[in-house]
Amino acid sequence: MITTGRWTIINTVGRVCVITGGASGIGAATARRLAGAGYRVVVADLDLDGANRVAAEIGGFAAHVDVVNEQSVRALLGEVLERWGTPYALVTSAGVTQAPVPAEDLDLPEWQRVMTVNVQGTWLPAQIIGTAMAEEGRGAIATIASVAGMRSMPLHAYSTSKAAVIQLTSNLATQWGSRGVRVNGVAPGYTLTPLLESRIAEGERKIERILATNAMGRLVTADEVASTIEFLIGDAASAITGVTIPVDAGWLVTPSWSTYGELVELSHDHTNPLSKTNERTRQ
Repeated sequence: MITTGRWTIINTVGRVCVITGGASGIGAATARRLAGAGYRVVVADLDLDGANRVAAEIGGFAAHVDVVNEQSVRALLGEVLERWGTPYALVTSAGVTQAPVPAEDLDLPEWQRVMTVNVQGTWLPAQIIGTAMAEEGRGAIATIASVAGMRSMPLHAYSTSKAAVIQLTSNLATQWGSRGVRVNGVAPGYTLTPLLESRIAEGERKIERILATNAMGRLVTADEVASTIEFLIGDAASAITGVTIPVDAGWLVTPSWSTYGELVELSHDHTNPLSKTNERTRQ
């Protein structure tokens, strides 16, 4: 950050950011946005081919990582240190979802899969790369939680895992705040990624139901989540740590209004439910 007279210039050129899960979805959108802002971006993913495609597009470099494997994450840090030095920022975007099922039908392997990837897969990169940042005395971490971690939902493993990520975010922020490392999170709502599009197309998610419980009557775009991440890891958020910001088009604040029935019925136009979201994508 450079101050000249009354103006402050946010200088991000050359800062190194590691993005786990950077090959697709929110991770890829974040990689593109940060590269455009001058960051040197490490696109880290289990899908190395996908990571290579994103890295080639933005001028970053791709790295293979298995976020649930300690040695793999340590190898990723070693590769980054050798090429570009200690990262300034980390975005933990790797994660998995689950189908909604009753508690009695959720088997242990599925529970373990979701919890391992979403919680351990956030913890290991944050612990290992965050420790390197703390030793340097500066840095910023952005975790990816979900509004599912803030409300009761029939996603028993997924919502629990994301609640854990929110708690982990505040814990690490307190641990490392005095050492110059800020830790914040984003909690996306229903975000228009290829995964959600496919589930809508296959009838697994009902777009009308999503929009009916959404104050803004639209989906969130991956770039809107990425822009919030850019803010949180940047100097404009220099006094912010330990918070998780919902990026949900008002999903969290809307459902309780339904108890008042037609008196406060929201008037969303569902004739073309993706149009508003796609319009923001084109801007």
